[in-house]
Amino acid sequence: MALRMTLDALMAIEPLLSDEERAARDATRAWVNERFRPQLTEAHRQGEFPKALIPELAELGVFGANLQGYGCAGMSNVGYGLVLQELERGDSGLRSMCSVQGALVMFPILTFGNEAQRQRYLPGLAAGTLMGCFGLTEPTAGSDPGSMKTTARKDGDHYILDGIKAWITDSPIADLAVVWAKVEDEGQLIRGFIVERGTPGFSTPEVEGKFSLRASPTGEIHLTDCRVPAANLLPGTGGLKSPLLCLTQARFGIGWGVIGAAQDCFETALAYGLERRQFNRPLASFQLYQAELTEMATQITNAQLLALHYGRLKDQGRLVPEQVSLLKRNNVRMARDIARNARALLGGIGITDAYPAIRHMMNLESVYTYEGTHEIHTLAVARALTGIAAFE
Repeated sequence: MALRMTLDALMAIEPLLSDEERAARDATRAWVNERFRPQLTEAHRQGEFPKALIPELAELGVFGANLQGYGCAGMSNVGYGLVLQELERGDSGLRSMCSVQGALVMFPILTFGNEAQRQRYLPGLAAGTLMGCFGLTEPTAGSDPGSMKTTARKDGDHYILDGIKAWITDSPIADLAVVWAKVEDEGQLIRGFIVERGTPGFSTPEVEGKFSLRASPTGEIHLTDCRVPAANLLPGTGGLKSPLLCLTQARFGIGWGVIGAAQDCFETALAYGLERRQFNRPLASFQLYQAELTEMATQITNAQLLALHYGRLKDQGRLVPEQVSLLKRNNVRMARDIARNARALLGGIGITDAYPAIRHMMNLESVYTYEGTHEIHTLAVARALTGIAAFE
């Protein structure tokens, strides 16, 4: 038998990483394997996230990992991407929790908030003693968030918010929400608000019947005559560009995270093919099986190098939203295809949770759709290439 080569050796990115980036990746990988995986199958079956692990996640420094100050780890964007990759090697729901906390809650407070808001919320969010969610999508405003119907009107030293937000990761467990609404007193200008749990008129019913992201809390945000202090308005927000800037941060993380899911599916299919015997030989000895493994390894390597290149650009302040769309579009499609093909290579047992491919496959259907569908990102890249907007 020929000498084997690992996927990591084939990709050969180790010399391209700093000691700090490798340490963050390795620590996250160890935690996922030792603490999260043993609870994952039951969490997926029950449709619940193991909330007792949140303090441990915070100790790893994964909440707002690439942000500076206020108790954040201050990692490079490549280090942050590697951390998300290891989290999603475990489960997309785990990575989603950290993406939302950092990119969609902490980032807007840091970027658009005042110093009092930063001091009030960011240290607790970094420490995991506060959990947040991001309220943009609505039942009738998905790919077209500018058509949102949620409103805010000034009433003395408060704003009155009314509306419904849909498909909100972590809303059932969140202590606060960053909610986007059209301010009636400002010509329907979209502004961001911090809404704390316990505010009258604020509720977060959970979405039932999910087949995807089962180990991740998903709900809605209902705002009914919800009185929010004017001090909770994020003063730097103004227009749709504000929430879209947050989504650009989150999409960057998705482009990294899904590589982890793809790697887990590849490693599962490889190990199964070497162990499982049919016709008196390992499945991995057959040419069709080998062809699938080679294609998986090639696509994962392509995705990893793209993420690494764009991560370095982001660290230099040179990454643009169109590149993030390309990253999210390419890498999620790659991971989705690999999960489906890995499930097929496992045969009949691949439809059970004895192996992770079917769980990754179902999870990635959500990732393919959320934070900009595959099709919307296709059109965003094409708009950049042609100068013609197909959806405006």
